[in-house]
Amino acid sequence: MRVFILSGILILLACNQSTNKSEAEHPELSKSTTGKHTVIFDTDANNELDDQHALAYLLLNGSDFRIRGITVNATKSGGAIQNHYDEAARIIKLCKSENTIPLYNGADGNFLDIEKNLSQPDFDGHEAVDFIIEEALNHRDGKLVLIPVGKLTNIALALKKEPKIIDHIRIVWLGSNYPKPGEYNQDCDIPSMNYVLSTEAPFEMVTVRYGDPTGTDAIKITQAEINQRMPGKGPKIDNPITGRHGGTYSAFGDYSVSLFDHIDYHSDSKDRALYDLAAVAIIKNPAWATAKLHPCPGFKDGQWIEQPNNFRKITIWENFNGKTIIEDLFRTLDHYEFATQ
Repeated sequence: MRVFILSGILILLACNQSTNKSEAEHPELSKSTTGKHTVIFDTDANNELDDQHALAYLLLNGSDFRIRGITVNATKSGGAIQNHYDEAARIIKLCKSENTIPLYNGADGNFLDIEKNLSQPDFDGHEAVDFIIEEALNHRDGKLVLIPVGKLTNIALALKKEPKIIDHIRIVWLGSNYPKPGEYNQDCDIPSMNYVLSTEAPFEMVTVRYGDPTGTDAIKITQAEINQRMPGKGPKIDNPITGRHGGTYSAFGDYSVSLFDHIDYHSDSKDRALYDLAAVAIIKNPAWATAKLHPCPGFKDGQWIEQPNNFRKITIWENFNGKTIIEDLFRTLDHYEFATQ
């Protein structure tokens, strides 16, 4: 199946095409000889509060991950790109990683607005996009795992600018309500998702599925549990950060309490889903969810279109063990190991 994009719409043409093995079924394919996954984490860090918890979890899981860098993009609920950069920088500092893990500004705009300017040295998002390309092309030990937990703009731009990175990467995206339409990360830049789907890049979809226990929406935690268990968790820094809602914090756990104190709740139980946490957790331990290879669908006119004869396969993640993933977050904050590059 060959797929083309025309004005952000998926156009489908049939042809035979092979597919790679699934790293989800064979996670050793993306591990280095050290037994660790080498990753780039791509985040709209200032959007809600799940990005921050996923990033802290990643930075403090040094026995499982090498982090080449953190990249940010801007989505509508989190403000301009600098807001996302600043929030990611706060978490990196709280995890004592500001001198070891680099942070790069990515796209403020969307794929269709930026792709025509990729030949310009200072296109929107060039720092993150060029970093992703350089790291991918230079990576030779296993697969470089790209973990986008926002829109796919930076990833799509990197693939558009340098298709050769396809052979060196594994994309694990937190996004979509597949097989239903909607979902924030997807809808913030649908053409970027369509472009990634049109390539041969190994692609895994960590489903969200609002209100459905089979998606990451099930990885919920209450404000009461955060207030009880989070205070003081994580390493302590000497020079406190100023939080995005004010106040000063020397430990990620205390900042987590603040984030939960300033978020909107949609039920009397006052719980929120830590969606993005799942994208990191299932790379660390694939047994914490189920993965299946599926013929790559298309997306057109606001709907998923099944393509059962498509030789290109993607991986769909679902049925997450939310309780175990949440407990591993707390375990990590109690027994942290700093990740390195």
